[in-house]
Amino acid sequence: MRRTRGLVAGIALVMAPAMTLTACGGGSESDPKGAEVVAVPADPAAVTGTITVLTNRTDQVQDGTAKAYAAEFSKIYPQVKVEFQGITDYEGDVKIRMNSDDYGDVLSIPGTVPTSEYPTFFAPLGSTDELSKTFDFTERSAVDGKVYGLANIGVANGFVYNKAVWKQAGITEWPKTPAEFLDALKAIKTKTGATAYYTNYKDAWPLTNWGNAVGSPSCDASASDKLASTKEPWAQGQDMNVADTLLYDIVHGGLSEPDPNTTNWENSKNLIGTGKVATMWLGSWAVVQMQEAAKKAGKNPDDIGFMPFPTQVDGKWCTAVRPDYQYAINVHSKNKPAARAWIDWFITKSGDAQKAKSLSAVKGTPLPSTLQPFQDGGVEFVNMTFADAAKVADIDKASEVGISAAEYRQRIVDVARGAAKGDLAGIFGELNKKWSEAQTTIG
Repeated sequence: MRRTRGLVAGIALVMAPAMTLTACGGGSESDPKGAEVVAVPADPAAVTGTITVLTNRTDQVQDGTAKAYAAEFSKIYPQVKVEFQGITDYEGDVKIRMNSDDYGDVLSIPGTVPTSEYPTFFAPLGSTDELSKTFDFTERSAVDGKVYGLANIGVANGFVYNKAVWKQAGITEWPKTPAEFLDALKAIKTKTGATAYYTNYKDAWPLTNWGNAVGSPSCDASASDKLASTKEPWAQGQDMNVADTLLYDIVHGGLSEPDPNTTNWENSKNLIGTGKVATMWLGSWAVVQMQEAAKKAGKNPDDIGFMPFPTQVDGKWCTAVRPDYQYAINVHSKNKPAARAWIDWFITKSGDAQKAKSLSAVKGTPLPSTLQPFQDGGVEFVNMTFADAAKVADIDKASEVGISAAEYRQRIVDVARGAAKGDLAGIFGELNKKWSEAQTTIG
């Protein structure tokens, strides 16, 4: 199970290419824009109806976790019935369904929906000023001062690693520079039998998380927004250059798996859990999955750790934090109060974020144990801003770069291992040219 689309995913959702959707109906009579704000119901006993929740968490639907959540929810809202639809190809299937009115009552906003179209498809949940007092990341789904989606968790980015393997190689401290990181991987390759780094090339979506490094090397919360005005994001010193160069150098140095065409995401959990793989670049959501894999294999789950990107600003590491999928209400839902009740309860009362050892989007919630080492090590959590997310997405679409896609990073891997012609400078030059030309067109 993966936590996001490749949330991006990983949460790279903010930079996904814009989708083409046709809102149901036409003209002012059926135009859902301007819908009234859906507030949390004041009287739970008065809320009735059946709601359908669309979710990418097929694992929670299959193992009974979702059903257990619904049972707890019904203790507070006894007149509401919650039904779930677990969707494997969440982005693809929901995108199609959103061309009709039938896309559930509650859904995770697909990454391909442009922010500007949120009022067309989702009901407003409240004002940014009000909801930002309780929840983080509200500005990510805000349009004209209204919030259209709330995240359950935030995702920090870093390297999931097997501490026992790193220790066996003689490395007990986090690298502070890309050069130190590469030296560490070389020591792992030389002194242990483990694969120093695993790209997850074949499944592709894990490679998209390299885009989520933006903000970490520079320790800049506005780094993603600055892509809207930066002519050459892959120029020397830019975050995209730093991250993609590290990926290239890892593969070019023979520090990753011998044949990336044979990688397997599900198997990678077992590989790192058993110490056959030492390191992978992922979101913090992945730590608990790797720990569970280690436990199932009879290994020590505490061997699985999380380290920040190997750069420092003013003597400190930084990790860019972005929201995971954000929950929204279908603007066509017939049971909006019940849908709003579910969203609020799930985020604030279910404990799902804590069970997943993730960063809760509820302000003031303690860090999960998986990220406690970050706090102890003085890592700065940089909550990224998304004021120019729509413009960045437009530029990305026009450039055909696919800043949150896997294709160009797969090309970097192929060139680095000698399976494709070219060099890194050529790749960066091409990317910069496409980006700057699209930026001029959009501008």
